[in-house]
Amino acid sequence: MGVGKTTLVQKVCDAMTSADVIFNGFYTEEVREGGRRVGFDVVTVTGERGHLSRVGNESGATAGRREYRVGQYVVDLPSFENLALPLFRQVSVSTEGPRGVFVIDEIGKMELFSQSFIRAVRQTLDSSSCSVLGTIPIPKGKPLGLVEEVRGRADVKVFTITKENRNSILPEIVSTLQQCLKQAS
Repeated sequence: MGVGKTTLVQKVCDAMTSADVIFNGFYTEEVREGGRRVGFDVVTVTGERGHLSRVGNESGATAGRREYRVGQYVVDLPSFENLALPLFRQVSVSTEGPRGVFVIDEIGKMELFSQSFIRAVRQTLDSSSCSVLGTIPIPKGKPLGLVEEVRGRADVKVFTITKENRNSILPEIVSTLQQCLKQAS
């Protein structure tokens, strides 16, 4: 079990949906079988679901496709891109109407195998058509280029989520996001 970033993102969405804020984007959810984590799914805020990764065997690449791995997990890049990338395209065309929040949970090692995802994240952060609620991992090991780029942006507010503060930090995140939406409207 992680620290609870995805659960917190879902709580922020729930708290702000009642305030007529429009959400789009995706979050990453553990997939468990018999109490054991067997992978991760990408789930859109509207409930569509696709594989991000599954525990892989050691057989290597299948059918000539390159295999992307993070630890024991094999990343299903086509599944991830087919579900996540169209969401980014919807952001770039939705400049009319109320501003929304685009959820990117997460910008992590598995997702960063996709060059198209990296480009889409940069374009979305550079656009003024929405506020972004995203998650990034804490630095450990080799720095991840885009993660450090996001962390270092002047227009990004980073909250460090821990098991100790995950239940008390929700109001601060909601308030910060509301300020972002106010400034942009």
